[in-house]
Amino acid sequence: MATSANAMLYHVNKQIFIFYPKASFNPCLIRRICTSSSRCGAQPRLKVKSSPQQLVGVVGLEIHAQIQSSTKLFSGSPVRFLAPPNSLVSFFDASLPGTLPVLNRRCVEAAVMTGLALNCTINRKSLFDRKHYFYADLPAGYQITQQRRPVAVDGTLTYSHLGGKKRNQVLKKTVRITQIQLEQDSGKSLHDDQRCHTLIDLNRAGVGLMELVMEPDMSCGEEAAAAVRELQLILQALGTCQGNMSEGQLRVDANVSVHVPGEPLGVRTEVKNINSARFLARAIDYEIQRQTDVLQRGGRVQNETRAYDSKSGETTPMRDKEGLQDYRFMPEPNLPPLIVYEDKASLPAGMDAQQAVVVEQIRERLPELPSVKRDRLVQMYAILPEHSFTLVNEDGLVDYFEAVMKETKREPRKVIGWVANELLGHLKQRDLSVSQSPISPSALAELLELQETGRISSSVAKQVFQEMWRSSGKTSLQIIQEQDLGLVSNTAELNSICQKIVDSYPNEVHAVRNGNKKVLNKLMGFVQKETKGRADPVLVRAILEEKTTTTTTTS
Repeated sequence: MATSANAMLYHVNKQIFIFYPKASFNPCLIRRICTSSSRCGAQPRLKVKSSPQQLVGVVGLEIHAQIQSSTKLFSGSPVRFLAPPNSLVSFFDASLPGTLPVLNRRCVEAAVMTGLALNCTINRKSLFDRKHYFYADLPAGYQITQQRRPVAVDGTLTYSHLGGKKRNQVLKKTVRITQIQLEQDSGKSLHDDQRCHTLIDLNRAGVGLMELVMEPDMSCGEEAAAAVRELQLILQALGTCQGNMSEGQLRVDANVSVHVPGEPLGVRTEVKNINSARFLARAIDYEIQRQTDVLQRGGRVQNETRAYDSKSGETTPMRDKEGLQDYRFMPEPNLPPLIVYEDKASLPAGMDAQQAVVVEQIRERLPELPSVKRDRLVQMYAILPEHSFTLVNEDGLVDYFEAVMKETKREPRKVIGWVANELLGHLKQRDLSVSQSPISPSALAELLELQETGRISSSVAKQVFQEMWRSSGKTSLQIIQEQDLGLVSNTAELNSICQKIVDSYPNEVHAVRNGNKKVLNKLMGFVQKETKGRADPVLVRAILEEKTTTTTTTS
């Protein structure tokens, strides 16, 4: 083993350790950095030496999206989450000699559809390659992927996020997509630290993936997280990937570096396998600050792969970064070139369209994408852009909102308040999806109509909503009748209650008479408290206005 002249070798427990004296190398000193915010431009808590030139972050992403398909990419094994270990493994998945790959057409169509939605150029001819690396959960010793000529190239993803001083401005940005390639997933290694064993589950081995490679067009964690959320919504709308990050259906690797604007990009590190958008933002911001600190201390950033620890909020070294030569790419000899056709007219003579992947047919099946849906909601219902984000970003909430709008005459902005605050708030508290809501769109619309027509007050409407949530199945009208929650509209009864309030609060009445009309709302609140929110507010205001201008109060 070759070492430097000053290095000494030690043999401990049959392992070789190399010891370098202090003078022979200059380590980068890395200390803990705490970042509590993922916002662009947020001031780091760590104090570092001032620099005459400001370093900025540069972020690119590699995203592995598990294709929503009933079977794997090259075998007929089913795909199912949480199946018993090694219960979904074919001979090909286990790399038994003599087995050959058979390409899954559904996976090809999913990749083409995703490429079209992201404005990519679809290559009419793409190729498969072998990428060699040796992990226990990769039984063949290589992964079938598309390195030289992927299925789609040169796309863009336009994403939006809320920014500005008040965090209510919609900022639109675009990130370039280098390529989308098909590849097979590896298995899963399960480490048993107590027994010092590693167990291998090959259920995931061979599952179809789309790897989306993004250019380094982002500058901070918030931008990267917003881009991933937008991509997640697009994939879910297309039906090409379920996008559940907690189940590993969407895994993100972040390439992070820092540099002075106008100068070449710095040495990058890769933070692997981040499984939530929130953790992605934190990991990137931490890594930007860590690299900035290293450089400002005179150190050197290492080209390495790192892992993110969500508990400590830090990234930690895993291994040196592999280069292309380490993977020894070679053409996949068992798969012919993948050919897709622009339209039926371009099909070879005698080929049925059902046997081929036709781009034109896939383009016709593209659904309404999230960005288009947001613009439509803003224009159709005159709602605020941030409200359109809330509706679109929550699965099923747009359909729920529009179903309510079909059955009520209330203003869209008022309906938004109920859907985004009351309904979504209750769902979040109980960790439920929109489809699991005990209150249907028609039931909510009925409640809003009762309020709109003056049958109940706004405070009673919220009370009825709570009761509808608890007693699933009861209508709002049933609850109002059973608990006698209808508006009190009897003039004589309200006259008596208002007189009581006027007599009890002479100072407030005096203020109203002196021109402070805002105090009238306070008196109305006392009346509503007296009637438990059931008084007709229009009638109450009219009575109080009359009494505070013409009635003499008693002390």
